[in-house]
Amino acid sequence: MVLRELSLMLLRDLRDPRLRGVSLTSVRMADDLRHGRIRFSHLRGRAHAPDAIKGFRSAEGFIRRNLGRALGLRYTPDFDFEFDPGPESAARVDELLRETRARE
Repeated sequence: MVLRELSLMLLRDLRDPRLRGVSLTSVRMADDLRHGRIRFSHLRGRAHAPDAIKGFRSAEGFIRRNLGRALGLRYTPDFDFEFDPGPESAARVDELLRETRARE
């Protein structure tokens, strides 16, 4: 539910250019929903992750307020934002496998 709402916000509401090319990969919330960890990937790779984190930090108040409203939460959660290297690593492994097959 949180991932869906955040993804919708990213698509329609957050206009920060630092968040262009960002895809949310997972959201983990604490049991009391007061804290969450948002993991994301970036189309341009790890090098753009620090700027994306700054973009998320800049929009954090907006995100918290709108998430609390959309989900009917009593307390708005605090978030940590971190880059998820998984998709980037998977793409690299896929590329290496294609190169290996092409050589055979």
